[in-house]
Amino acid sequence: MTIHNFIKGWVGEAMGAAAHYLFLDKDVYTSLNNVTLQARGGTTQIDHVIISKYGIFVVEAKNIDGWIFGDEKSPQWSIVKVGRKYRIQNPLHQNFRHTKAISEFLNIDQDKIHPLVMFWGKCEFKTKMPPNVLRDGYTNYIKSFVQAQFSDKQVLEIIEVLKTGRLPNTWATSKQHLVSLKERYSSKITCPKCDEPLILRTVKSGERAGSSFYGCSAYPRCKFTKSQ
Repeated sequence: MTIHNFIKGWVGEAMGAAAHYLFLDKDVYTSLNNVTLQARGGTTQIDHVIISKYGIFVVEAKNIDGWIFGDEKSPQWSIVKVGRKYRIQNPLHQNFRHTKAISEFLNIDQDKIHPLVMFWGKCEFKTKMPPNVLRDGYTNYIKSFVQAQFSDKQVLEIIEVLKTGRLPNTWATSKQHLVSLKERYSSKITCPKCDEPLILRTVKSGERAGSSFYGCSAYPRCKFTKSQ
């Protein structure tokens, strides 16, 4: 990661934290920022975890300028700027691991956890996005959930468990997480998205028919693939 990308990422996270402070009732919503947890297959680092009686919101923040092309299933999305085109990991896939880690860490059903991807910056979606991928209306989306999932006592317990169980917000933790990421994505045994086993599969049709690739054993729930 370059210094430029690090700063842009930090700015995106800071904008999210500011939105929580300004537009979410602090008596209803508790925001924990930059949360790193020990999970199966290594660590997972979450930009924002917002806890309320209406569920737990797990937020992946992106600070990106340009046109954004992507869909729910693609492993990567394309970013197009003037004179430049590059790819990023599908943020919905990133957040899948985050929500799964939160679910296992707290022993809470995933249907009580709401994944959300928020794009800050001067960006524009060029393909249709699911309702939980946003570039505006961030806190309004969170406040649209009005069905209670937890009691007030349970909310306080969840906050305490996350506060005491998260890894310290230090450079050493960030370095440990980067090492964990590298190991996960180089593995040909374990899916880096959901930690289930990878299986060697064969393409059955199309231009690549007969070629092999690694696919997650949890398919279709998890659609991660990687080349052999």
